[in-house]
Amino acid sequence: MPRYEYRCPACGTQFEVEHGMAEHPQVACPACGTEAERVFVPSGIAFKGSGFYNTDQRGSSSATPATSSAGSKCASCSGGSCGSCASA
Repeated sequence: MPRYEYRCPACGTQFEVEHGMAEHPQVACPACGTEAERVFVPSGIAFKGSGFYNTDQRGSSSATPATSSAGSKCASCSGGSCGSCASA
């Protein structure tokens, strides 16, 4: 179950509460009892390198090998024309 960070607007106490992702409970500050606010904490995941953007796999044209013209070659062909393979 994920843990979420909360902060009390009255006294400034920060604390963690464990609850389900679909739950949105009203959380009280353990120090003063005031309703606490959930704190946004950015994820520690960083996507670096190629392959994470939709433009990384595109060539100079917008056509993919399966939909390219009949005279060009694709990876599924054994060096022949794409017009003669099953993916064309």
